[in-house]
Amino acid sequence: MNFLFVCGGTAGHINPALAIAKELQMQQPESKFLFVGAGKELEKRLIPHAGFHLVNIRMSGLRRSFSPDDLVYNLKTVRNLTTAGVKSENLLRRFAPSVVIGTGGYICYPVLLRASQMGIPTLVHESNAVPGLTTKLLSASVDRVLVSFPGLEKLYRRPDRVMFTGTPVREGFGTESGNEEAPARGSKPLVLSFWGSLGAERMNERMTEFVKCNIDAGLFDHVHVAGKDGVDVIRSRLRLLGVPDELPPGIEIREYIENILPFMSAADIILCRAGGSTIAELTVAGKPAVLIPSPYVTNNQQEENAKQVQKTGGAILIREKDCTGESLFEVISFLLSDGERLQTMADAQKALGAPDAAKRIAGLALELCRE
Repeated sequence: MNFLFVCGGTAGHINPALAIAKELQMQQPESKFLFVGAGKELEKRLIPHAGFHLVNIRMSGLRRSFSPDDLVYNLKTVRNLTTAGVKSENLLRRFAPSVVIGTGGYICYPVLLRASQMGIPTLVHESNAVPGLTTKLLSASVDRVLVSFPGLEKLYRRPDRVMFTGTPVREGFGTESGNEEAPARGSKPLVLSFWGSLGAERMNERMTEFVKCNIDAGLFDHVHVAGKDGVDVIRSRLRLLGVPDELPPGIEIREYIENILPFMSAADIILCRAGGSTIAELTVAGKPAVLIPSPYVTNNQQEENAKQVQKTGGAILIREKDCTGESLFEVISFLLSDGERLQTMADAQKALGAPDAAKRIAGLALELCRE
């Protein structure tokens, strides 16, 4: 069998595709695999590193405003779409995939649409509660639309083709692998916090106050992932608040953590954004969370994701505009003081999680091949 994967742009699109491909590779070791991306740096790094061949087809998105620059950009996208359609058909004829699997990014549209028109089995996965533009456009053409939360069928044009599978997570989630790298645990609870690149600067401002509150109170250990340039910014702000350069034991501010699984496993509660892949990892890990969705994403997708988790009781949703460092500290302190509440939240996260999402999707792909 030949499996063609299409994903682009972000780790939230790429990592689920890699998880499905590895599952299919285990089940069908003699098969051939090919990934199609849009030429982004993350695709070029993650996909070949995982051992899969990557080809790129230039594709851009749509801008939703009507400024002269945006109109020019959208005209370029129309040209790219036409070219991408031709290149997609040539690639599909050469590789002859048994099934085409898309996991997000604008590049999915021309490849999956042309595959569907050619009679090749197709499925697309949506990691967010709100369907993105690409998924919406493809939902009437592909054989299956796979969603990350139950009960979303009515959001799509062909509800009968929509199936709940959950979002595949990176290799290692839900296992004990990597725990040798976990932070040393003291007698205090551990809080882990991290933000994506969108809006991280503003949230780091709030985390400065959060860290200062905890240093003064000494209630819990805390590892904060500040992102690029964030460490120096937070430390300089802490100095202005009278905090010495040498932070108290149990308080860490890091730029990046390569393998965050051990830290998630060790944490009592996690403070983070609400991207689709992040939500999937939280639920598989069964970790109580305080979610502060990024307000800078299309269709307010992260807030809708957070609402799905909040309604199960697994997380608390706080909007960025409503939070301060002090208010976050009060919420975290309150939750850590109630062990029964934390356990209830952890159980709710586990109930929502789909640790077998990659296996489910691999099974559906093989089923389409047989049909």
